[in-house]
Amino acid sequence: GPAPKRAQDVRISPDGDYALALVNQQLYVVAVPRIGGAPPTVNVSDASVAVRKLTEIGADYFAWADGGSTITWGLGASFFRLPLANVTFETLKLPVEELEVVVERPRHIPKGVIALRGANVITMRGEEQISDAEIVITNNRITALGPRGSVTIPEGTRIIDVNGMTIMPGIVDVHAHWFEIRRGVLDTHNWNFFANLAYGVTTGRDAVNHHDIFAYQDLVDVGEILGPRAFSTGPEIGQNSNIESATDANDVVTKFAKYYRTKTLKSYLVGNRTQRQWVVQASQEQGMMPTTEGASSLKLDLTHAIDGFSGNEHSFGTAPIYKDVVELVAQVGIFYTPTFMQAYGGARGEHDFYLSTEVHDDQKLQRFIPHNLLDSRTKRRPWYRKEEYIYPRAAAAAAKIVRAGGRVCVGSHGAMQGISAHWDMWAMQSGGMTNFEVLRAATLHGAEAIGYAQDLGSIEVGKLADLIVLVENPLGNIRNTNTIKYVMKNGELFEGDTLNQIWPQRKTLPRMWWWEEQQ
Repeated sequence: GPAPKRAQDVRISPDGDYALALVNQQLYVVAVPRIGGAPPTVNVSDASVAVRKLTEIGADYFAWADGGSTITWGLGASFFRLPLANVTFETLKLPVEELEVVVERPRHIPKGVIALRGANVITMRGEEQISDAEIVITNNRITALGPRGSVTIPEGTRIIDVNGMTIMPGIVDVHAHWFEIRRGVLDTHNWNFFANLAYGVTTGRDAVNHHDIFAYQDLVDVGEILGPRAFSTGPEIGQNSNIESATDANDVVTKFAKYYRTKTLKSYLVGNRTQRQWVVQASQEQGMMPTTEGASSLKLDLTHAIDGFSGNEHSFGTAPIYKDVVELVAQVGIFYTPTFMQAYGGARGEHDFYLSTEVHDDQKLQRFIPHNLLDSRTKRRPWYRKEEYIYPRAAAAAAKIVRAGGRVCVGSHGAMQGISAHWDMWAMQSGGMTNFEVLRAATLHGAEAIGYAQDLGSIEVGKLADLIVLVENPLGNIRNTNTIKYVMKNGELFEGDTLNQIWPQRKTLPRMWWWEEQQ
């Protein structure tokens, strides 16, 4: 049977007669008996007291109102009210009032025309490269692209000379984790976002068990805070979800499609195979892209691929893999994100990069990450022999999938904000992928995996202007992905080392509180 369900939060009514309990994101009301003055433990699945499930699609928060006579809760941008007097402990439909809160703000779009001239452009349209190119960006989209002299540059255009440099699309981190992001009270100086943007991560998808990231995403999109395009799967559909029918699965998926308005969700070890298939079916019916992970079980990973999940997070629990597995993964088209910084079956890859590259004293990291966090992440890391690291073997398996026509993506797992996306690329290359294949995994495949390839992932006329200007060419040495001169996100151009904006306005990044502490 399902694992025991424990409440994440419980609120007793003012008179002590009822309790509201949030169990696996579902809201229940419980009639509280008194035994010796203290409420007993109640099993909502097999209760000896009156219990009523109030939601079929979940709740983010809840409270008593009107002195305990009204139950309220929220989900996404909707607020719900239910008089306690209308609650029956039978199967009758409850008369719940739903208020959809609509707050509209214009999406931030910079104004102006800028051209980048003279670089070698890796477009990701096939294996195309354009030498000595000109890219024209109008507002936030690419409006012209071609060799020097082949495109029309409007009069008055600001021209930036990037002669001899290399331009690639912005990095798409499919498995980002903004671990230290503030919850509840939002932080407008979000150093997680600063670090990622400075390292060329212009888009991230946080596979996270929290809903606050949607508010951060809105703040970025309206221009209130600086950061990458911050997508999220929202709270995961977890192993205790207890989905008992296709209808249950459809209700759960509705929460993501209608109330969180996200394209992707994370199904994490949901029940048995039939229950997982219900989640896939409901996701397909509602236009959602369900990603998942096998928790080191290759058998589970393979059923995910067979059953239609759009993505599989973390590495397969077995390396090497052979032709049967390689061709299965490639032919079903699942997006495979191995997250080499935390690959299964051996020492974490992040330990190797902490030990083999300078992190603590890196001036750029010191600018964007508080020094106490640099200390906690970089000092006294565990040491392993080289053969104990699994990521080269996992990367070799990923290379086989790519060569068979499959799609592999970059996922940093939030090991060290910003730079760990590059570590994941470098680790990926160690398994035999070409540098170009790695760059494609970090850009176009990532955009496809989160459902935004129509706007992101390649440098093409009509797409959003998210790109990185590199001093050195990463096709010659994959570690040149970290020679960042400029980052352009949404048509705005920033210095890579400082995040000072140089187009369309000149803006200096505000002083951060940790800069004072580091002096």
